Amino acid sequence: MDLYTTANSLGILTEFVDGQGQRRITDEAALRIIVDALPVRRPQRFVEGAIVVRTGQPARTELSPAAKLPVRWTIETPSRVITRGEAITRSIVWPRGLSSGTYRLKLRDDAKKVEEVPLIVAPQRAFGGDFQRGWLLAVQLYGVRSARNWGMGDFGDLQALIRLADELGADGVGLNPLHALFDDRPADCSPYAPNSRLFLNALYIDVAAIPEYRDTVDCEVIARLRQTPMVEYTEVAAQKWRGLREAFAAFCVGAAPERLADLEAFRDERGMLLRRFASFEVLRHRFGKPWWEWPEEWRRPTDGRCAELRSGPDGSEIAFVEFVQWIADRQLRACRELSRQLGMKVGLYLDVAVGVQSDGFDAWNEQSAISRHLAVGAPPDPLQPLGQNWGLAGFNPAGLELTSFAPFRDMLRASMRHAGAIRLDHAFGLKRLYLVPHGFSAKDGAYVQMPFGALLAVTALESAAHKCVVIGEDLGTVPEGFREQMNGWGIWSYQVMLFARDDGGRFRGVDYFSPEALVTFNTHDLSTYAGWRSFGDLKLKRSLGLDPGETDEARWHALGMLDELLRDHGIDRNDFSSVTGFLARSRSRLLAISLEDLLGIVDQPNIPGTVNEHPNWRQRLPVTIEEMAAAIDVAALRVATRERARMAG
Repeated sequence: MDLYTTANSLGILTEFVDGQGQRRITDEAALRIIVDALPVRRPQRFVEGAIVVRTGQPARTELSPAAKLPVRWTIETPSRVITRGEAITRSIVWPRGLSSGTYRLKLRDDAKKVEEVPLIVAPQRAFGGDFQRGWLLAVQLYGVRSARNWGMGDFGDLQALIRLADELGADGVGLNPLHALFDDRPADCSPYAPNSRLFLNALYIDVAAIPEYRDTVDCEVIARLRQTPMVEYTEVAAQKWRGLREAFAAFCVGAAPERLADLEAFRDERGMLLRRFASFEVLRHRFGKPWWEWPEEWRRPTDGRCAELRSGPDGSEIAFVEFVQWIADRQLRACRELSRQLGMKVGLYLDVAVGVQSDGFDAWNEQSAISRHLAVGAPPDPLQPLGQNWGLAGFNPAGLELTSFAPFRDMLRASMRHAGAIRLDHAFGLKRLYLVPHGFSAKDGAYVQMPFGALLAVTALESAAHKCVVIGEDLGTVPEGFREQMNGWGIWSYQVMLFARDDGGRFRGVDYFSPEALVTFNTHDLSTYAGWRSFGDLKLKRSLGLDPGETDEARWHALGMLDELLRDHGIDRNDFSSVTGFLARSRSRLLAISLEDLLGIVDQPNIPGTVNEHPNWRQRLPVTIEEMAAAIDVAALRVATRERARMAG
């Protein structure tokens, strides 16, 4: 089989039209690396891939000519056969009444050939929420100041934010990813470039709230860190890890029985994944290099080897990693419980990154489903003429199918564990991922078709099980039929007002926004409202040598178009409260309002395309959480959100 035939069998689109309308053919050398990085698939198959059955609906699957009739099939779990049957024609009608879940479908034809694929039984739609229209307070948690934190926002501050949001009438608090980062690389602080999407960032722990912690922190250092204009991650991390180790030492010698029992319960809840994560962290520190350069016996995880590690000299260090994740999990759970006690319908709205760092835990743990040699990105488009390489490893279709989508399900479960809603970053990756081989330019990548229907089914399955709304970030060049299929599974869209404009630059009216969507004025990658009105974003990008993608004349035109839109809707002012009032009238069931905009901040949290040129993911808010209510125009906010606020007055 030649290279291009093999590529096609793996779902690789070797030719495509980029965002500039240019036809591209993937470079042969780059294509070879992409092909070699993906698990092998049989070229002749009985069925095209994973089978999806929606509960309450008839379902059938057509067999390919490669299958010699009759074909006998069984639907199995790891422990038993659920049901079996035989196909004497090229159409299998699946039995009704299958319980929701993922199974293995085994097929055997008359020529004794055998094939095995996942079968997913999913609800007809994802969880749709039990509210009509609400709004969320969107926050960069790390940037929150308080009189008690250690130089960056933490889960203690999150509880205070939940109370503030409740007082303002919001139904929850929206946060960027809380994924685990690298504890020894605190300056590598982007929440969208995680070590693992399965575990939590320990720097968000409120160390002082741990029952076993004794106040041994350097008060002078903490007082200084509370005053810094940026989060000084290296210093904050040093203080937090010292405090966590002291708390763990005290826990080991004198923990209350109920605390010991709860830690064991957490270990049981997270199971093998937690044991492997703790082992990975210990090994990573021991060897000090990427996992593919470790000794051969550790390059692939096994439960047996991890058990040996735990029972040896490293057992205490593994227990410490598990202790830290337990503390983080329980503190985040307490935030969720507080939101429920206050009657919030969403509670926590959490972001899920599109990929992981190739030298991190997820890539080590799921080497068939995650390709470390390939980075997720985007082909050239008018805003990024050279294309984009985000440097993150993503899932691949063949590996997901081989593992019955378990890595994807694990990621969803971890994200939904304490959330009432999640947002999948770059949701287009559910349908196709643009993958770039390491060492090649972003223009030399290729699209790989993903098992879209199966991924939507798994998402709906987990959404219903966790009662968690799912929002797909669908900004950019939309693949044909993408939104219709995604929305058909009950997964909401993500609509940004700054992008909701027609070809003439006019902003869309209030009826443009969809009911099953989250609507917002901007994102963390775009200008704040104050920065947009003052041209601050354009000035900053130019000072950094970046093309802002917009002239001053175009911005003046956009400001005029916004004023016209607001007047057309009977709004005679153009401050942020007026824009919020416009968006609050939309049919979209969730509205996200950023704390930066409520505080009138000019600089945006992140500028794509920069690393050290701009303090991305480091900026702190100008006021403390204790001062925040006085710094926000609460009366104007209440008026703007009165149509969807839970609390009046």
